[in-house]
Amino acid sequence: MDDWDEGEATSTTTLTSHNPTEGMQGGSWNTSSGEYGRGRGGRGRGGGGFKSADENENGDDGGNWNNAGGERGGLRGRGGRGRGRGFGRMDRSEFTGDDGVSENGFRGGRGGRGRGGGGGFRSGGDQGGRGGFGGGADKENKDESDGDRPRVTYIPPTLPEDEESIFAHYKTGINFDKYDDIMVDVSGTNPPQAIMTFDEAALCESLRKAVTKSGYVKPTPVQKHGIPIISSGRDLMACAQTGSGKTAAFLLPILQQLMTDGVAASSFSELQEPEVLIVAPTRELINQIYMEARKFSYGTCVRPAVVYGGVSTGHQIREISRGCNLLCGTPGRLLDVIGRGKIGLSKLRYFVLDEADRMLDMGFEPDMRRLVGSPGMPTKEHRQTLMFSATYPEDIQRMAADFLKTDYLFLAVGVVGGACSDVEQTFVQVAKFSKREQLLDILKTTGTERTMVFVETKRQADFIALYLCQEDVPTTSIHGDREQRQREQALADFRSGKCPVLVATSVAARGLDIPDVQHVVNFDLPNNIDEYVHRIGRTGRCGNIGRAVSFYDPDADGQLARSLVTILSKAQQEVPSWLEESAFSGPGATGFNPSMRNFATSDSRKGQHGGSFQDNGVTSQPAAQAAADDDDWE
Repeated sequence: MDDWDEGEATSTTTLTSHNPTEGMQGGSWNTSSGEYGRGRGGRGRGGGGFKSADENENGDDGGNWNNAGGERGGLRGRGGRGRGRGFGRMDRSEFTGDDGVSENGFRGGRGGRGRGGGGGFRSGGDQGGRGGFGGGADKENKDESDGDRPRVTYIPPTLPEDEESIFAHYKTGINFDKYDDIMVDVSGTNPPQAIMTFDEAALCESLRKAVTKSGYVKPTPVQKHGIPIISSGRDLMACAQTGSGKTAAFLLPILQQLMTDGVAASSFSELQEPEVLIVAPTRELINQIYMEARKFSYGTCVRPAVVYGGVSTGHQIREISRGCNLLCGTPGRLLDVIGRGKIGLSKLRYFVLDEADRMLDMGFEPDMRRLVGSPGMPTKEHRQTLMFSATYPEDIQRMAADFLKTDYLFLAVGVVGGACSDVEQTFVQVAKFSKREQLLDILKTTGTERTMVFVETKRQADFIALYLCQEDVPTTSIHGDREQRQREQALADFRSGKCPVLVATSVAARGLDIPDVQHVVNFDLPNNIDEYVHRIGRTGRCGNIGRAVSFYDPDADGQLARSLVTILSKAQQEVPSWLEESAFSGPGATGFNPSMRNFATSDSRKGQHGGSFQDNGVTSQPAAQAAADDDDWE
């Protein structure tokens, strides 16, 4: 969950990427910002090296890096009693004692004897020094009551104001025209007629120009149906494939109505009262939505703003105070600025939840209920609530009824030929300790093509990134323990191609819209199927073709076999015989039918009413998408 405090460790140096050309000298990384992790080491051998890279989050022993000269196959730092170097940042709970050996197998010098401010391992500020591999901040969900955390002072770079940068956009792929044949299902009473062109949306001149400059030629299915639904004032729950244009589907009709009503932001009031509130679960996603809002409102009187953790609250409040009609934010930071009296909700007209299934699960539900219960927040009968995601479990739909009017419409947008058919899905059966070599083989063949590698834990993300750099594959990583500036730099390096490989946890699984991601590799499969759908949705966007390779470990991933067979079958892709056998022979496989819809993407109210539209002559049915309880969220 996103943090909403001022807390962030201030490290003297930051590691923005794991660039192998920067090399290892004396056990430390030399980066462009200075030698990383320099400090007084300890008495232990390898003061700051890695003992083993494949130990998992529970401290299980497993594998090694097989790098020459490393202790037990790992990296070896320069130890001794003198100056040592240290990688890593360890939370207090990850230490076992003063000998500097953590539960997950790190070996370092005696942390308590390390000189603070330079290197070694860090544990709650007592042992070792500042900084560390993966960022110097504590876990993101700690709150402002932690008195030992310094204030966040990071201010993001000023955004470019030139039109070329603002209107940079995705190039549509060869399958974009097939969107016309995508199956669509709208359920609920009296839904409005879909539009077929942007001209039918009756957008004002400034929005029409913005649409054209953005490279939009014709609306995608979620836009064809979503725009008129929102323009008619109806509440909406929309389930659509990732990369299908959901953000524009809600921004365009909202901005059109605001401009029709002549709203304008004012900097004369200390309390800003936006008409629109957009909420998303991660910093990267909410910033991406803000950039889209900034693009479509360019040259108009509507002013968007954004708030999220990891950035100076004072800086964000100053930006809000310049005027705010449309506020984007992560839940925690939104509650913070509302609690500070900087944002009022009495004028709110539109309440938008992106990745709504994640926003309403047990991780975020309390914050969302606090948000809708904030002073001045209009009741659901007096606001328009819009929810968007690629997956909607039935229990989340039932919970969503607490936030929506009773006559809300449910929009389910399928994909061509089944789930994620623009993504070629391949599965490789591989044991845990063979994954690294398999990954390296894949990346050696993809060359400089952009590849996202998903792993399950934050530590694993850094381990794999470091391993790939040692193998001369320029790599960076993103996860919840990296400082905000590091997360932004990692994405910038990945987007630019400086580091064509990005190793990520689930913090990057949803919503991120990065052009030219040709490959996704599931190094670790997630523990639920809808996370898999979100991950592979990082490629094959906007009609482009993508590839997803997933490592399947029979010992760890057996519970996913049946759902994976269903996903592949509905996408009309080949199902490996060994995967099908695993699905049939695994626990609870009796009576298993791969065509069975064991996850919900249709309206849970279907027994009460329902209807379907035709989209260019195709009678539609909702697409099968994956849905289950999500992973831990960072």
